[in-house]
Amino acid sequence: MTRDVRRSSAAGLQRWAVLATVSAGLLMIVLDNSILYTALPTLTADLGATGSQALWIINAYPVVMAGLLLGSGTLGDRVGHRRMFMIGLTTFGAASLLAAFSPTAAILIAARALLAVGAASMMPATLALIAVTFENERERNIAFGVWGSLSTVGMALGPIVGGALLEAFWWGSVFLINVPIVVAAIIATLVLAPPNDPNPNKHWDLRSSVWALLGLVGAVLTIKELAHSPQNWGLIAIAVVASAAGLTLFVRRQRRLREPLLEFAIFRDPGFASGVIAASLAMFAIAGVQLITTQRYQLLEGLSPLDAGLLVAAAALGALPASLIGAAILHRTGLRPVITGGLTLAVAGATLVLAGAQTTMPVLVAGLIVLGAGTGFAMSVASIAIVGGAPPGREGMASSVEEVSYEFGSLTAVAMLGSLVSFVYSLVVVLPEGLPESARESVIETLAHADARPDVFDAAHVAYSTAYTVTLIVVIAVLAIAVIATARLLRRRSPSLAAPTSTPPGEVRDEAK
Repeated sequence: MTRDVRRSSAAGLQRWAVLATVSAGLLMIVLDNSILYTALPTLTADLGATGSQALWIINAYPVVMAGLLLGSGTLGDRVGHRRMFMIGLTTFGAASLLAAFSPTAAILIAARALLAVGAASMMPATLALIAVTFENERERNIAFGVWGSLSTVGMALGPIVGGALLEAFWWGSVFLINVPIVVAAIIATLVLAPPNDPNPNKHWDLRSSVWALLGLVGAVLTIKELAHSPQNWGLIAIAVVASAAGLTLFVRRQRRLREPLLEFAIFRDPGFASGVIAASLAMFAIAGVQLITTQRYQLLEGLSPLDAGLLVAAAALGALPASLIGAAILHRTGLRPVITGGLTLAVAGATLVLAGAQTTMPVLVAGLIVLGAGTGFAMSVASIAIVGGAPPGREGMASSVEEVSYEFGSLTAVAMLGSLVSFVYSLVVVLPEGLPESARESVIETLAHADARPDVFDAAHVAYSTAYTVTLIVVIAVLAIAVIATARLLRRRSPSLAAPTSTPPGEVRDEAK
């Protein structure tokens, strides 16, 4: 009897140790999405990067990752999720070394793309390993809640970690810090993770990932060029055609495959659909607010990178407890109160952030805390809703969709909101006499001419404050749409998280040639 208790206790410790290991991998991935928010001004100056290169230094990571995630989840089903996690860790560590010592902006962008390949290999594996490690439903929900909280907390901690490292080291340290974590995670995975369980019968389609990546890159390039002044209409046309062609080919191919990377029919499940909406739009809000807030208070309010990081990290104070509470009470409340209620709270938080930007710092900090709590509630349960809505045997696909939802939210926040704030700024800034027209392109370009000219700084401050306000209003509107959409989807949904019965995909498709 005592021996059985000891075995059970040891197995329990091993389960939570596996969670800690995959969480370390996830935390690295999420940190690399936001760690550059405070480091960007420094590395841009050191590398002599242009404004467009600076945006691609940030966006190369989520663009490539989002394009590869769907395929990597299915590939994980085929070769085994433990092996995919190990491959991802190794690639991520090597890419971190390359990024840390990049001599030019172009090499750094390439290193960021390689980081995304490693992250895309790891991310679906983290959820899949949790799903196979935790057999008890309540434990599994808590584990998913921890996983979901790290998505928010990691986004909030990124600017702090970046700012703290820049206080003591050079900008490459924001990448170099990944290497010891990778080494420790590899050792822990070898010792603790469940055995690799490949399924060679699973079909993996590289062409689908290529089409998805082409569509996303074209869409991001279109957004960036539309926000650039003056617009390059030839490049915009090419980007639009590439995006439309890539996404169209992706959809057509999924409809022909016996085992597609993405089952479109799964979105008919209201729980799954609401989880995708909550994950993507909550991440859109938190990532967008962090990006524009760190830039504003670092460039125009005189905060150091560390202080700017600490400011936006207030969101983590609300996110972590909310994520854990949401996962713990889900079995009693069902999806709607936690997802829709969390998004409603996020609307209130974003509104407070807007009010605080016009009034006092305490109101702004309170708004960030409330925003973090709302998104924390929504995102922790969104993960459970997405994975719980997957058909049997398609856990890898569901994990990939869940990850794509988060990455798409972060990607569109940087692409759309970063471009929007620059677009509005260039429209409203009143350049003092003597400045070149190129100073209108961004606040960084304007401030480059601000030495010994207070009128230049004042013009930049007024214009960026207007752009900040407009962008926050867009964030509030997007969150309000998410509230309405999830409330409607889940109004007839029972509290049960059981996945709906779905038709096996092989019955309605022929294998693509």
